[in-house]
Amino acid sequence: MRPTYHLLPAETWASLDRSAPYRASSLETEGFIHCTDGAAALVATAERHLRADPRPFLALTVDLDAIAARWSIEDTAGIYPHVFGPIEQDAIRRVERMVRDESGAFTGLAPL
Repeated sequence: MRPTYHLLPAETWASLDRSAPYRASSLETEGFIHCTDGAAALVATAERHLRADPRPFLALTVDLDAIAARWSIEDTAGIYPHVFGPIEQDAIRRVERMVRDESGAFTGLAPL
């Protein structure tokens, strides 16, 4: 298994058809789905891009070895995979909530 994380608002996950592959909005606008390797990098990514958004967020653990779409890592740090197609539901191994402290800062992951 080649695990990576994908962040999304909890309301988006709740509204999805679980019988269909997952298609993040970035797939249509940018041509790929953003992912992040490692829990610490995931928290840093959430802080950098989502801190001002007060909605609850979830992290999907995706098995990159189980998806049909092409994926690649193009950043110099080697921790931000891009998935160039939808993610099959059976490749989503876990869904966890992103934890925030009282100031709104993201601090980690917790079971749903």
